[in-house]
Amino acid sequence: MNKKVLIIAAHPDDEILGCGSTIARLVREGHEAYTLILGEGITSRDEKRNRAKRQKAIGNLKGQIQKANKAIGVEKVFTFDFPDNRFDSVPLLDIVKVIEDIKGKIKPDTVFTHYEKDLNIDHQITYRAVLTASRPLPDETIKEIYSFEVPSSTEWNYPLSFSPDVFFDVSETIDLKLKAMAEYKSELRDYPHPRSLEGIKQNAQLWGIKSGLKYAEAFKAVRIIK
Repeated sequence: MNKKVLIIAAHPDDEILGCGSTIARLVREGHEAYTLILGEGITSRDEKRNRAKRQKAIGNLKGQIQKANKAIGVEKVFTFDFPDNRFDSVPLLDIVKVIEDIKGKIKPDTVFTHYEKDLNIDHQITYRAVLTASRPLPDETIKEIYSFEVPSSTEWNYPLSFSPDVFFDVSETIDLKLKAMAEYKSELRDYPHPRSLEGIKQNAQLWGIKSGLKYAEAFKAVRIIK
């Protein structure tokens, strides 16, 4: 049976970094995929940028979002403009309501989202909001929730606690993840930064080695209802 998959991410590029290869694989297998990005993802970098330049930067980033998600086969992307690295300045209920609204439109079976103990505060709050918006009530459509890592956030927390227990073989779709990430020109960094194309590929190789595969993406199962 085909599934509807929803990625819920805090920032542009988190969705590709966290599960881009897996989503590309699921789409190839006939499932539908959608992305919800909650934050604008850029204004924390330069508070002195004037309003016009700031809006232009956000517009450019939204163009990159569309191209990146198209590369992995996402049907539709929903974007919102919660303040970058300041989700803690927003009532949690406001974020929950956005998730509930999109969830009600998509009615997903499966959700991929952030790990609860990421260094980034927006990632932490997104995780909390997802759990709140998907409480296991009788009419809840979501049966599976997986947490993903985001390079340059998950592994930079201390003590390191991301211990994945689900591994997707992405040997056939790692190239699509790299193609998608290449669209995020404003987010890429040079090697050996974890958010470089080579760093992303090597991370997939490392998870592959740990799980007996060539390339893998790793997740922590949050809830699976069978």
